[in-house]
Amino acid sequence: MHNYIKAVLDNMPTDWLNLTTHRLDIYDESQAKTQFLEQLESLFKSNDSSTSSLSELPTAYDYIRLGHPLSCLLEWAIANINTVNPENVICFSSKTTPVLAVLRKNLLENKDTQILYTNELPHFFDAEIIRNVYGYKFDLKKIDATNAIDAFNGSTILFSEQEDICHFEMNQNIDFFVNTHQQLGSILVVNDEQNESYISEIQHVRRRETIAMTPANTLVALQQLTKQATSNVATNTYAERSRSKTSVLTSIKEITGANTNAVVASSGLSMQYAIVMGLIHDAQENHKGKAIKIVVPPNCYGGTNDQARRIAACLDHVEVMDLPVDGDNDMVKSVTIVLDKIAEEDAVPYIIAEIPTNPRVEVPDLIQLKEALSATRKTATGETAIDPVFILDQTFCPNTLFLGEDEILSPVRTLAYVSGSKFPSGGKCTAGYCVANNKASALMAKIDLHLGLCDNEATDLQYEILAKQLPSMNQRIQDAYKNTREFVNFIQDTLPEAKINFVSEELAQQGFTPSVFSLDLPTKGNTDEERETYKRALNLKLINLMINEIPNESKYCVSYGQLKGCYWTIPATSTQGTTKEDDKDYIARVALSANMDLEMHKKVFADFVEGI
Repeated sequence: MHNYIKAVLDNMPTDWLNLTTHRLDIYDESQAKTQFLEQLESLFKSNDSSTSSLSELPTAYDYIRLGHPLSCLLEWAIANINTVNPENVICFSSKTTPVLAVLRKNLLENKDTQILYTNELPHFFDAEIIRNVYGYKFDLKKIDATNAIDAFNGSTILFSEQEDICHFEMNQNIDFFVNTHQQLGSILVVNDEQNESYISEIQHVRRRETIAMTPANTLVALQQLTKQATSNVATNTYAERSRSKTSVLTSIKEITGANTNAVVASSGLSMQYAIVMGLIHDAQENHKGKAIKIVVPPNCYGGTNDQARRIAACLDHVEVMDLPVDGDNDMVKSVTIVLDKIAEEDAVPYIIAEIPTNPRVEVPDLIQLKEALSATRKTATGETAIDPVFILDQTFCPNTLFLGEDEILSPVRTLAYVSGSKFPSGGKCTAGYCVANNKASALMAKIDLHLGLCDNEATDLQYEILAKQLPSMNQRIQDAYKNTREFVNFIQDTLPEAKINFVSEELAQQGFTPSVFSLDLPTKGNTDEERETYKRALNLKLINLMINEIPNESKYCVSYGQLKGCYWTIPATSTQGTTKEDDKDYIARVALSANMDLEMHKKVFADFVEGI
């Protein structure tokens, strides 16, 4: 098996190491890891490690943060060595999150947990905060190698840092082994059949609150496992890391116009998790005993929505409230209604919203939004209500200025965050960042604290990639917007019956220059059901035509802000995976880059129109 893995690493497709998003047309979410491993196992049995065969393996997850070919390969190898199912092995970029994942399930099931550890706990593992802010319950116990581990009525986690992260000494009295490595992250092995119900929920924590071990770090772990010389792709000196981080923070300051230093996380969702947990921590200190309301658009990207509800499920004093923002709903009216209600209850309001909205690419009246957010409200007893924190997902327009001292939202406590797999890195890594305006600057310390506690800061390589990509980001955004505007105008001229959601020329002049639009194709039929069925089939016909005719550029993929090509998706079947069915959008979402053959895309679209 070692020899086979060595051959795979020698011959693997370059995308295995460099790609952050994968084609959805070769991806079956219900079998994400299984399908990949079944076919890998067949190649192993026939000793086939050719690049062509490896390239044909199905997508091993839809995002690097969920897992990827190299993480699946590592998990499969460790499972084989320890004679467990590959599903039982899960690797993380974070060293604490696998422990938090077990604690979360045990909290919801009211089950006891003991955490055994050797040597010292990681310095960022703050047991008091994990108990008081996250609500998790557990006992800590230091052991040495000679201690006998007794059976325990509950879950036993063995938490150990070691140089050889792939080596596990199995013990029937341990339910979860967590091996950590200072640079690489952690590997979790779920032991015993009785704990298999934890697997999908631990996978979901990896999906929503952190990321898998990065491809570069997984490569190093696989090289260690097979006793090869390790690549230097993931190992930076302290000076190199410091240089990259300083460069990234400087770029973010220049791009956002904010006076505060940003914090940089391993992904957009791990950034969001640190924001929300940091704000909950702040509320517990400054608004003791008061309920916390997380306000989220019901049809926004599924991860945002799902994560907020997962946090609320663990904490009795936290509740999620809907903020209808798209289509017939107006964000300003919704904000006013929801903040009036929260004020009446004397609760703490945290609003998460995207501007422009996703997938309908709408921008609210910003002056009215500022007035709605900054209005002084009264509680039921006539006292001044707690002012909201506006958490702005700025992924679609990271170049728009919201945070400077004289900008539109300066009177409102505002945090802005961006998913780094989009424009900041051009699709080269998943790292995301968060920054505050002056009014919200005091909140950044708590956000930074929780980013560290969850061990979700960007990796060295992620900082290095962002340091290279961020300086050109604003120019790439402008060039991609020009392509998008031209394509949108062409579609309007060629198929005027289509409904296109995109920013107006006026909004673009105000600084909103996204390069994504949504397309509602014309439909026909005698009933609503017939019309919806026809439209959905037409969406797929268009996407498949683009992919087949322009395979080097058009992909069925959820990404945005890439360095080249054009990406197509149906939000309802991709980014809105966990969104309630009534709130899903069965429309085509199209994302263009600065570097693509626009004339060819126009020609194929014109052919499509002729065909309908």
